[in-house]
Amino acid sequence: MADPARARRLAKRISEIVASAIEYEIKDPGLVGVTIVDAKLSGDLHDATLYYTVMGSTLDDEPDYDGAAAALERAKGVLRSKVGAGTGVRFTPTLSFSRDTVSDSVQKMEELLARARAADADLARVRQGATPAGDADPYRTTDDDDVSLGDDAGREAARGGAGQISTGALTDKGKGAGDDDQRED
Repeated sequence: MADPARARRLAKRISEIVASAIEYEIKDPGLVGVTIVDAKLSGDLHDATLYYTVMGSTLDDEPDYDGAAAALERAKGVLRSKVGAGTGVRFTPTLSFSRDTVSDSVQKMEELLARARAADADLARVRQGATPAGDADPYRTTDDDDVSLGDDAGREAARGGAGQISTGALTDKGKGAGDDDQRED
């Protein structure tokens, strides 16, 4: 397996050579609007996959994907010769072309995001004049300040109890028999 950095540099060089040849040297009408986007090289540097996109003649025209794929297949031999001459490697990689579908995915995601934004705007418009179904503040509130005292004392005060918790009888020092493990506040 070759060095990954060398494979990336060679893939970039191959994409530049092929893009230049398609634009300036090969005069096939099927290659008009073809743009090389990326290139990937196998680990042994024997196979190169070139990713391409096709643009229509105008923004409203649908690109001819089948015609571009056929034109790239026709020009594959010439392009491989140019890659071999331009890179100077011992073995010229075989070329395969794959249509890049990232731009289609981006367009689909943009449409989905636009629909989500429209749904959020509709929800905000409906929610603007709405009132709650129950009370405006559905949470229970108490006016007692004793509730914020803490664990057991706050609960006992909220229930209306005396506020003192005892678990046993008083001993001679004034403590309950079961108060050994309880905290004194």
